[in-house]
Amino acid sequence: MDWAQGLASVAFVSLIILLVRYVFGKKQGLPPGPTPLPLLGNLLQFKSRETHKPLLELSKKYGPVYTMYIGPQPAVVLCGYQAVKEALVDQPEVFSGRAQVPIIDLSSAGYGIAFTNGERWKELRRFSLTVLRNLGVGKRSIEERIQEEVYSLVEFFKETQGSLFSPAFFIRRSISNVICSVMFGKRFEYTDQKLQTLLDLVEENLRRVDNIWVQLYNFIPSILKHLPGPHNKLRENYQQQLEYVDEIVKLHEETLDADNPRDYVDAFLIKMQQERKNPNTEFIKPNLLSSALDIFFAGQESTSSTLSYGLLILMKYPHVKDKLQQEIERVIGRSRKPSLEDRSKMPYTEAVIHEVMRFIDFLPLGAPHCVTEKTQFRGYTIPKGTFVIPVLHSVLFDPSLFKNPYDFDPGHFLDENGMFKKNEGFMAFSAGKRICPGESLARMELFLYLTTILQTFDLRSATLPEDIDLSPEYSGLGKKAPAYQLSLVAY
Repeated sequence: MDWAQGLASVAFVSLIILLVRYVFGKKQGLPPGPTPLPLLGNLLQFKSRETHKPLLELSKKYGPVYTMYIGPQPAVVLCGYQAVKEALVDQPEVFSGRAQVPIIDLSSAGYGIAFTNGERWKELRRFSLTVLRNLGVGKRSIEERIQEEVYSLVEFFKETQGSLFSPAFFIRRSISNVICSVMFGKRFEYTDQKLQTLLDLVEENLRRVDNIWVQLYNFIPSILKHLPGPHNKLRENYQQQLEYVDEIVKLHEETLDADNPRDYVDAFLIKMQQERKNPNTEFIKPNLLSSALDIFFAGQESTSSTLSYGLLILMKYPHVKDKLQQEIERVIGRSRKPSLEDRSKMPYTEAVIHEVMRFIDFLPLGAPHCVTEKTQFRGYTIPKGTFVIPVLHSVLFDPSLFKNPYDFDPGHFLDENGMFKKNEGFMAFSAGKRICPGESLARMELFLYLTTILQTFDLRSATLPEDIDLSPEYSGLGKKAPAYQLSLVAY
């Protein structure tokens, strides 16, 4: 009996080894990495919600470029500035693909900009960037829209009369109005319930990405797609977001003037009319709805989170806040509105804003890429379509580029004369062909919001600076500021 059991155990182990080799195999030429399990790949090595941490630990053993498995699919992981730069910056076209993530495909169904590839991505991105530029994004013409929202927010803040409150909700609503004015041609009152429902759905789906069922779906979609679970709720939520945008589109269709586009939706509808006889056109209603949601998310989620986090950081480091306010007083004073023209005269403010974005590390892994063709990289052969994970955290905290990477230090972006200096490691918006299209808008918003708030108020916390905890909350693959309260005392 013992002999038979021993033989059975050996046979079982041998079968597992053969199965691993059969399912995963050693992909010819890929970098080495941790051994995967059948079906699950390397899922069990990602027990932490801080997904970037196990990836960094693995890089200590396998180097800055290694292979892990998402289910049966290999993914090449890039750690550190040099490896990420060589891929996204030095070979931008080859590494411009967007990895097909099963849980994303379950919701957006392959439409939109953020998670598409090929001609669809190229056409929609090119069109969207052109329209956004025409609508003033990245130009001075949008400055007044931002200032309008800033001052609406400031007026609300004044009504708090120095009492403690949580600013996150109001910042989020204010920032969302900037992108809404561009996308939908209107702003919404803070009490607008439909917009709040949309924001709640976006936030809920970010939280749901952390769910183990959702993570499992990415590893074994062929099985879980037939089963009930939280992954289906994520799809239902996204469908409600599409319905919200569809209502806005229908209203635009009723009042459309092809000679006078008011916003992004109008521009897309006009393009749909122009392309209606083209059977291969990408300008169709599903792409309009998903693209609008992609831009809306990119235009409000990261900026509002960054601003909320930034105020908390300034309360943690009052000497930085004081120096910021001194520069505002010197350059702008208190009698006029901050202007984008002031940026070039305010190097310390620019350095602080960059350091906030670096330090909070909003998307530690960025968004997953894939290679668009078979390519050679650092002596390895990466097949076409292979997942690529550029760990942006490893760039933003690379000690070769940032002297004290885990300290909040605006000096990372200042030269010896106190002037602003660029840092190659600043990839808060990613890099290469897939760099965030909302970068210019985000920079404008952060400057105008932060300077206006600090020009008008002093920040006060009920907690001593040394006791303020900056540990982030994790929401999906992103970070956001922990819940906190402050009081704003008007000057």
